[in-house]
Amino acid sequence: MYTEHNHNDVVFESCHQINELLVNNDENEARQELIKLLDFHKQNELDYSSLVNHLIRQTGLYPYLQIEQANWGERYVYELFKADVGFDEPITLHREQSLLLKKLVEGKNIAVSAPTSFGKSFVIDAFIKIKKPKNVVIIVPTIALTDETRRRIHKKFAHEYKIITTADVELSEKNIFIFPQERAISYVRLIEELDILIVDEFYKASRSFDKERSPSLIKAMIKLGEKAKQKYYLAPNISELEDNPFTKDMEFICLNFNTVYLQKHELYKEIGSDTKLKGDVLIDILNQKPTKTLIYAGTYSNIDAISTLFISKYKELNDNTLLNEFSSWLGKNYDYNWNLTELIKRQTGIHNGQLHRSLSQIQVKLFEEPDGLQNIVSTSSIIEGVNTSAENVIIWMNKNGKSKLNDFTYKNIIGRGGRMFRYFVGNIFILDAPPPQEQTQLDIPFPEEILGDLDEVRHSDILTKEQVAKIKYYQDEMSELLGESVFRQLKEESAFQSSNAELVKSIAIDMSRDPEAWKGLVFLNNFKPEQWDYCLYKIINLQPGNWDSKYSTFVEFVKNLSGNWSKSIPELLKDLEKFDVGINDFFKLERNITFKFASLLKDVNTLQKRILKSNIDISKFIQLTSYAFLPPVVFQLEEYGLPRMISKKIHLAKIINLTNRDLTIHNAINLFNEIGVDNIKKNVELDWFDKYILDYFFDGIKMQ
Repeated sequence: MYTEHNHNDVVFESCHQINELLVNNDENEARQELIKLLDFHKQNELDYSSLVNHLIRQTGLYPYLQIEQANWGERYVYELFKADVGFDEPITLHREQSLLLKKLVEGKNIAVSAPTSFGKSFVIDAFIKIKKPKNVVIIVPTIALTDETRRRIHKKFAHEYKIITTADVELSEKNIFIFPQERAISYVRLIEELDILIVDEFYKASRSFDKERSPSLIKAMIKLGEKAKQKYYLAPNISELEDNPFTKDMEFICLNFNTVYLQKHELYKEIGSDTKLKGDVLIDILNQKPTKTLIYAGTYSNIDAISTLFISKYKELNDNTLLNEFSSWLGKNYDYNWNLTELIKRQTGIHNGQLHRSLSQIQVKLFEEPDGLQNIVSTSSIIEGVNTSAENVIIWMNKNGKSKLNDFTYKNIIGRGGRMFRYFVGNIFILDAPPPQEQTQLDIPFPEEILGDLDEVRHSDILTKEQVAKIKYYQDEMSELLGESVFRQLKEESAFQSSNAELVKSIAIDMSRDPEAWKGLVFLNNFKPEQWDYCLYKIINLQPGNWDSKYSTFVEFVKNLSGNWSKSIPELLKDLEKFDVGINDFFKLERNITFKFASLLKDVNTLQKRILKSNIDISKFIQLTSYAFLPPVVFQLEEYGLPRMISKKIHLAKIINLTNRDLTIHNAINLFNEIGVDNIKKNVELDWFDKYILDYFFDGIKMQ
């Protein structure tokens, strides 16, 4: 047992070691040791000595200064580095946050690499507060992160800005746009002036990190970048940014400035290939100390395997009303046989990129609750979809889908351990051998797919002679198919959803060669799903292997999903049993319909109107698929954290007519705020957990 004398000895020896590291110009190592020392103070409820405060100041960790024990110099620094980030009171930034903010305020274009624990959102918010830009675009990698960012921005700036996260929203005088790159492209022609373009996780512009979506991100970076007065790109763990045309006018800043310490436990050395032992070790870690834990599974099948392990080995909590109510709610509204209903009773949730957005948000909310979820089992969605406070991170398998984890992704995952002011030390339990360490040199090659969407004159500064020649050849081909003026107009309007110009051309060629085969599109306008088969097969055949299911299953799912508003999810699942579609398939297929399929339909419609020159317009059907056959506002509210089944109860109680096609998401939000949460609870028949969700939803939309 430590005595006060022992404590003083530990503190003195640690301070001596940290000072020696500083004298030898090893500031990063000094900072790591200091963070461990601060954790020691926290665990033992010790006040900081003047020496500890001095070392905090020396290492740039100004927010950690304990003002009660600080001298006048430290108090001065603490006040000097304060910034207004939209809270009630200014907060103190650390040294490197202040450096970035200063550069941004000076109007510089910056591409920065900084650790996960850096606190980058404070810099963005402080910039908005100080500079008061008219239009801000923030591109994030996922819809999940869209909502998280929206909630943060809304609480701070909704009184001054219109916060836009969905398509087809009328602009205000001052706007903050937050969305993934695919949605960003749709606003290119609407934004006349852009003060700053912020790209979060810009490393995804490299094909090495996101083969499927990197072309659309680069397309957004080019088209919005040419309108932006200033650019700010963010990424973690990049050691070097190779020359490329997309960041050539930007200063690259690599910051190795951690605010937490990662304590690694290399348990894989003992486990080896013993799967049973690995499972026992996992359960043992969770039983040792109840704390917030992220479990990186690596694959969907591993999530299932860990879920089975939890259900068989991890004890159910019978006295947790909050989680029991959530489990019951999931069973009633989704599927009683779903593993998640049992996991929730064991204080464990699931995070992946396919779940309904409201479900992911609710689980993250419960993860932040003291008596809520203790664990979240996740795919890589956890590193790009959510900012959580976890003391422990457990690496179950060195996999990212079908591929091995690379060192870059591995560092991003373990970087989720620890959190400023909450956990000084993040414990990383490694149950599978990590990838070899390497320096990440970010290379962003030009994707050939987007050349057809660029202009050889306007974008000449980023194109080679060979690329200019390819653009001209592509333009000639498309002009022949569509007419030169039509093609020019479509390009100016950024009319094509796909970032694959060759796909767009192949559709145009098919329509020109066999126009009769496309006249059946008219049947999509009839709300008679039995007449859709031919057209649906025709369209999905344009992108073979893109639908994560058999073609017949996908077609039948589209037809069944047409009843999404009139039927409950359990009823839909019952209808889909004969096609072997379970709850996880439901999420996956619905997501493919609302994103991939709807996007393809838009391009088909754009082309057929010009090539077939018919009076057919399938925009109505496109809207239906874009919103999963739900009323548009209901689908959008789900991204704001309100599940469709609660929206339906509110609609049926005649509180708000959510089927009104003229109702926009922002008007709906205003109506919700006018009516108030208490009135809805009073006049709508809601379950206990419905009310919990409703409170969370209102917390994210209310004006401060």
